[in-house]
Amino acid sequence: MGHAASDPGLEPTRLVSPRGPFVGTPPPERAPDRWAEHARLDRVIGELSRGFGFQRWWPAATPFEVIVGAILTQNTAWTNVEKALARLRALDALTPRAILALEPDVLRQALVPSGYFNAKAKKLVAISEWYLALGGLVPLRERPLEPLRAELLEVHGVGPETADSILCYAAGRRTCVVDAYTRRLLGRHGLVEPTAPYETLRRWLEERLVDSQFVYEEFHALAVRVGYDHCKPRPACESCPATTPTALRSPAARTALATTTAKKRTNDRRARDRKASLARPTRAEPEA
Repeated sequence: MGHAASDPGLEPTRLVSPRGPFVGTPPPERAPDRWAEHARLDRVIGELSRGFGFQRWWPAATPFEVIVGAILTQNTAWTNVEKALARLRALDALTPRAILALEPDVLRQALVPSGYFNAKAKKLVAISEWYLALGGLVPLRERPLEPLRAELLEVHGVGPETADSILCYAAGRRTCVVDAYTRRLLGRHGLVEPTAPYETLRRWLEERLVDSQFVYEEFHALAVRVGYDHCKPRPACESCPATTPTALRSPAARTALATTTAKKRTNDRRARDRKASLARPTRAEPEA
């Protein structure tokens, strides 16, 4: 929309992976000698890196597209996010001003593939307004991290995981992203209690990971990769490059874990549905 010259957040990335452009720290010529100061965590990350290679993450054409993707990926698979991003791209609406200029119905329809499209439309408007008021990517990169993070968490629709995704990947700030894949990976390897509060897990990681922006970004990307391909609710340990945790080495143990996880997911989904039904307006808006 003609604003890239004044805001690096709207400039196209020069980084490309086999799946397309990405925004983040370019990978080094070879993997780091050490990923974490914690021996077991270092071993797990090293095994995943050797098995999967560099992830070149976050898939996006601009830093602002990272921000949009971080909102849209809430409660949905990345494949659905890609469909919504493609619709926004077709509307030439992947800048904050373009999003704000869209008619509300047009924005909502563009977001249908990502689910909860009414709610996500409001969130995209809120983050676009905040981004412009902040002054674009430069303040996001340069302002003191913790006060900036606290301010970002006040934006409608931005929780800790979304905030840290924006800060880590769009702005290149050293903050750990903790998602469901991270909890599952660390919990199954006996490193943390997976139900611990978000901030507890974030601090645990930041105290142990090597102080490197690439390491912070790559750890999250590897957690997503292994969570999507192997460390699923029903774990596929045999094909995972990480050493199988002792507690999951028998098929019976993995089946029992999958059953427990499935019950928890069902209960969580029912709780979300109840909460959504209570918050829904009288006029039917199935994704509000």
